[in-house]
Amino acid sequence: MTAPKPPREVSRAFDALPAPIGKRLLQVRDLIFATAAAHGEVGRLTETLKWGEPAYLTDETGSGSTIRLGRLKDSEHAAILFNCKTTLVDTFRERFGDQFEYRQTRALLLPLSGALAKQELTVCLSLALTYHLDRRRKRQRR
Repeated sequence: MTAPKPPREVSRAFDALPAPIGKRLLQVRDLIFATAAAHGEVGRLTETLKWGEPAYLTDETGSGSTIRLGRLKDSEHAAILFNCKTTLVDTFRERFGDQFEYRQTRALLLPLSGALAKQELTVCLSLALTYHLDRRRKRQRR
C-alpha cells in the first residue's frame, strides 16, 4: 500500500526538518500507513500536526494511541514519539532491548543512516495503532 499524499501543513513540517531526519521520518510515515492498512481494525488514519509535528491518529476507530514524528532537542536522531502515559516504549524496550535507542517513556530514536529496522518497527507501530484495542480486550477477558 502506498501512503497517501500528506496534507500541505504536514508536508511543510517534514520539509522544515533537517534533510536526513525528514527523509528517515518519511520512511517511517510509509511504514505507519502500511501497518495500519494491514490491520482492518485500525481504520483510516488521520494525518495532522500535533505540537507542530506530523501526527497519526486512529480517530475513525479509536483503536490506537497517537504516533508523532519529529526530533528531540538534545538529539541528532529521528524520533518516533508516543504518549508518555502509555506502556508502549517500555514494551518496545522489553521486546527489542538494544535494537533501538529510547528516551524515557516517550520516544524511540532512529539513526539517520543505514537500513531501517522495518520488521521490528512494524511491530512497534502495530502495538501503538492497536493500543486501545488490546487494552479493551484484556479488560473484557477479566
